[in-house]
Amino acid sequence: MSQVTPRLMPCLSTFASGGIRFDYHHPVFPTVTRVNVASLTTGRYPGGHGLVGNTFVHRSLGTGQVLPALRPELSKIIERTGTLLLAPTLAAILGANGMEYVAVGIGSNGNAFIHNPLAIRDGGATIHPDFCEPGNLYDDIVTRFGPWPEITHPAAARLEHGVMVLTEYVLAERNPAVTLFWSSEPDACQHKAGVGSELATCALSVADAQFGRLLSWLRDSGRDRDTSVIVAADHGYSTIIDNVPVTHLLQEAGFRMGPGPGEVMVASNGGSILYYVGERDPKTADRLAAWLMEQTWSGPILASDALGPIEGTLPASVIGVEGPQAPDIAMSFRWNSNHNEAGYAGYHYNMGLSKGQGNHGSMSRHELRCAFIMAGPGIKQGVVSNTPSGIVDVAPTILRLLGLDAPANMDGRALEEALVSGPSPDEIKWFHESHDAERILSGGVYRQNIAITRTGTTVYVDEGISQFNTT
Repeated sequence: MSQVTPRLMPCLSTFASGGIRFDYHHPVFPTVTRVNVASLTTGRYPGGHGLVGNTFVHRSLGTGQVLPALRPELSKIIERTGTLLLAPTLAAILGANGMEYVAVGIGSNGNAFIHNPLAIRDGGATIHPDFCEPGNLYDDIVTRFGPWPEITHPAAARLEHGVMVLTEYVLAERNPAVTLFWSSEPDACQHKAGVGSELATCALSVADAQFGRLLSWLRDSGRDRDTSVIVAADHGYSTIIDNVPVTHLLQEAGFRMGPGPGEVMVASNGGSILYYVGERDPKTADRLAAWLMEQTWSGPILASDALGPIEGTLPASVIGVEGPQAPDIAMSFRWNSNHNEAGYAGYHYNMGLSKGQGNHGSMSRHELRCAFIMAGPGIKQGVVSNTPSGIVDVAPTILRLLGLDAPANMDGRALEEALVSGPSPDEIKWFHESHDAERILSGGVYRQNIAITRTGTTVYVDEGISQFNTT
C-alpha cells in the first residue's frame, strides 16, 4: 500500500478513500504471481489448488521435468490429466450457476490461462494479447480492435488497448457477472529497473491512468451504481541483494541434478526455490535441508509432510503448501528490511535476476503485504481495516457479493466486514501464531521462525525468518 498515494497513484488513492482499504492483506507463499492467481480464483492455498510455483514439477505427469507455468505447458497438463487445478475456479462455479467470468489479462500467458483454463467446459472467456479461450474469440477481437501493441516498458499502449477491449466489448456487450482486468504494470518495470526506480514510478502512473479510464467509463455509462470494484495486488516487492547460482553451488557440494534416486531438481521462483528429491528419498532430503541451513543466503525451510519429519524444518502444511503437488522442500531466500536508494524497505537474495533489480517470491514481510481495496454499492466507505485478509479471500468474497455459497473446502473467508450490512473490522477475532524449529549442525545452530495470523480456519503468512549461528 506504500505506493497507493495521491502523488504516485491519484486515481487509485481517491478510489480507496471512497471504499474500504485492507492494510493487513496477504498473498500466499511462494509470493509469485501464478501461485497467487490460482489462489485468487479458487480461494485455496497452494497445496489445495496444486499450482505451487511459477516453475514446478507436476508429479502426476511423471516426467521429472521442471516446468514453467506458461500456457503451452499448462495446456499439456490438461491434455494429459483432464484438469489443471485441484479446486474449482470462479469461472467454473459461476458457469454452474448460469453466470460468466471473463478475464482480460495483460501479463504472462500463464497468468491469464489460469483464470479460466477450461473455458470451453465452464463458459466465460479469457482474452490475452497472445491467445483467447475459447480459441475462436481471438480473431474476432483482433479483427474488431486491431492487433495488440508490442511490449514496451512501461506497457502503456498494451494497457490502453486492454482497457478498450474491456470496456467496449466485455463490459458493454457481454456484461459478465465477474470481470477481471490484470495489469502487467508496475510489476514488469519493477522487475526490470527496481522498486522505486524512475521507470517503475512511471509504470505506476501508467497503470493508475488506465484505472481512471475504467472508473470514468463506469460513471459515464451509469454502471457504477450496480458495480462493485475490487483492486487487488498479488504480492509485495523487494530489492535484490544478489543473484545466487544455487544449482551450481549444489553441484559443487556433491548433489547430483535430476529426477533419479538421490538426485535433486531445482525450481527457481524468484525469492524462493522449490526442491524435488528423486523418489522422495528421505536421506537425500535430509542432507539437502542440512546443507541449506548453513548457507548465508538461505532463509526459512519447509518440508513436505510426505517425507516425515526433517529436523530443523517446519511442515509445509503450516502455511498451506502441503498437497498432492507439494515440493519436497520449499525454501525462502534470506531477506532484510533495509531501505533501497528510493526509500523502499525490503531486500532479499534471489535466483535469476541481478543485484538492484526488483523481485518477489520470498517470506519477507515486505512481499507478504499487498494492496486490497473494495468500493461500490453495499460496501463501506472511508474505512481502513487492519483486520487480516488475504488473496484466498477474494473468491469467497466475490461469491458473497453475488449471493452464492462458496464451496465448503475454500480456505479463504468472505470479508463480511467490508459490507455495509457486516460487522465492524474491529469485531473480527484473530490471533498470531509462531512456529519455530532448530537444528544443531557441525558448523553451528540453525533456527527459524514463521509467524502467521489466524482468523477462524483461515491462515495468513506474516513472515518467515532464519539465522545460522556458527560455533
